Amino acid sequence: MSVIRRTLQLTTDVQNEGRYVTVPFEVPAGTSSLEVRISYDRDVAVIDLGCEGAAGWRGWSGGARTDFVIATDDATPGYLPGEPEPGEWSVVLGVHRVPAEGVRLDVEVRLPAESAIDHGPVAAPRHGVPRGSRRALPAAPGLTWYAGDFHGHTRHSDGAESISGLAARGVAAGLDFMAVTDHNTVSHHAHLPAEGARQGITLLPGQEVTTHRGHANAFGDIGWIDFRRPAQEWVDETDRRGGVLSVNHPISGDCSWLHPLERLPHAIELWHSTWYLELISTAPLAWHRRWAPDVVLLGGADFHNAAQGVGPGTPTTWVAAEDASPEAILAGVAAGRTAIMGGVSVRDGLSVPELFTAPVLLRIDGELVAIDADGLILVDGLGGRRTVHGDRAAFNADPADGPYTLVLADRSVVALAA
Repeated sequence: MSVIRRTLQLTTDVQNEGRYVTVPFEVPAGTSSLEVRISYDRDVAVIDLGCEGAAGWRGWSGGARTDFVIATDDATPGYLPGEPEPGEWSVVLGVHRVPAEGVRLDVEVRLPAESAIDHGPVAAPRHGVPRGSRRALPAAPGLTWYAGDFHGHTRHSDGAESISGLAARGVAAGLDFMAVTDHNTVSHHAHLPAEGARQGITLLPGQEVTTHRGHANAFGDIGWIDFRRPAQEWVDETDRRGGVLSVNHPISGDCSWLHPLERLPHAIELWHSTWYLELISTAPLAWHRRWAPDVVLLGGADFHNAAQGVGPGTPTTWVAAEDASPEAILAGVAAGRTAIMGGVSVRDGLSVPELFTAPVLLRIDGELVAIDADGLILVDGLGGRRTVHGDRAAFNADPADGPYTLVLADRSVVALAA
């Protein structure tokens, strides 16, 4: 057993110089596993934790963990398993929040690891729950509208659920698909196909590229996107690899989007679950009008745990796709075939989507079609208003005048489309 110890004093001056501090250590040949532990006063500071191996990135757990194990055949959620290659490794520390006087942080590296690895409980599959696609919303020939959520977290970052637990919640909500978008890691990607098949739900690979100046979801099985690089590189590299990048919750508290960009990403998470706090707010719509008229609109619950009260599918993003495979869903997104539905109810303290009854606004063959929205008001991005008559009403609506919303008489938004 070899133990390496380092002590750092992390201050605002350190944070000002650079958000990420590295603590290098050597891994000798033949090492089968390693364990990293950090300790600091978590009541006064938040320090993110990650690891870079001699051959590349090995994982990230942000402020959710203070230790991790990497072994040849397994790893702590958030980290990539595989034989620890010899050479210089680094503990990567993100200086997220420190008091004015600074905080002492102790780092300990153990070669080999001593602790066990916990992946969390395995949820039993849920059967017999009707999925949103059974609503059979009107669609162009060869396409079906599938119900899903483009933002959710597991134990691979700061979520409370295992991958199977998150999938089971998606099934219980009636979703056809969910994107798993853990922070600054792709360690969950390898587990998604098997867990999705076991639970009976499509799990889309994603990564929430997370910094103090904004977050973005990189969708697709495209490998890791380096959050430490400029955001323009996230956009360009995701495009080069064939994925889709979406700016997340662009006007949400201290997670609002501040990164400068010359070339914009293909999508935005225009309806984040925080919009439910004030459904008459027009701030997301104002932000969209200053962004790009042809951007693809997505929604995300940003589910972390049941205590937040917001469940998967809150809001629901509908995607018109050829089938429910990850590839077909992302192709539908890339083609702009999305619609966002806000109708929810509360079950056992957690919001769930009203997939079969809530009003929906769809774009089909150039028209906007309002479904189950009799008496609601269609509002365009320029403020124009039209009343919906009947359970299915079609409108001529230029995408350049979007986004379009369905609102109640009190101006609360219930549905959204480009």
